[in-house]
Amino acid sequence: MKIVPAILTDQCEDLVNKIRQAETFTGLVQIDIMDGRFVPSHSITAQDLAPIRTNLEMEVHLMVKHPENHIERFVEAGGSRIVFHYEGAGDPAAVISRIKKLGKKAGLALNPETPIAPLVQLAPSLDFALFLSVNPGFYGSPFIPGVLDKIQEVRALKIPLEIGIDGGIKEHNITAARDCGADYVCVGSAVFNRRSPAEAYRELQKLAES
Repeated sequence: MKIVPAILTDQCEDLVNKIRQAETFTGLVQIDIMDGRFVPSHSITAQDLAPIRTNLEMEVHLMVKHPENHIERFVEAGGSRIVFHYEGAGDPAAVISRIKKLGKKAGLALNPETPIAPLVQLAPSLDFALFLSVNPGFYGSPFIPGVLDKIQEVRALKIPLEIGIDGGIKEHNITAARDCGADYVCVGSAVFNRRSPAEAYRELQKLAES
C-alpha cells in the first residue's frame, strides 16, 4: 500500500513549503481543495497552485460543489489525477467524461455515509475511487472505522479499480487500512504536523509494508 501525503492549507506560503518538503520523499501528493460550500472551510485555489513548479505528480481532491466548474483550471495548474465528490456533483458521469477528455485520470470520492452503489455503477468509467474515512474538510478529524467495511465490500465484487482511503490514518490504524484492500492512503497531519515529515512518511510506509 502506498502512502500519499495530503496537503490541506489556505496559505500560499504553506502550500509551497509543503510541496518542497514532499519533493524530498515522494513522487505523488494529494492537494485538497475546499470551496467553503461543500465543506465549511476554504483552501488554496487553482490560481495559487498554478505558479508552483514541481516534478511531483498531483492528485487534486475537489471537495467542492459543482466540480465541473473547477476541472479545467486545476488541470492547467498541474493536476493529473482529478477526484471529485459524488455528493457534490449533479451529473457524476458527465464530470468523469470531462476529466477523461482532458486526458487525465478520473476518481470518485465518497463521504463516509454514502453507500457504495453509485461507485459500483460508475466504476467502468473510473480510474480510481477515494473513500473518505473522516467527515471532510479539516485536518485531524476523527477516523470512522466503518469505512473499512465498505472498501471490503467493493473488493469482494472484484471491481478492477484502484482504491484510496483518506482521513484520520495514523500509526495505530494504517495496517487496518491496508488489510481492508486499499491500494493507497492519503495522510495529512500524521506527516506534515510532525517535526520531520520525511521521517514520518518513511515510518508510515514501513508500517504499511510490514
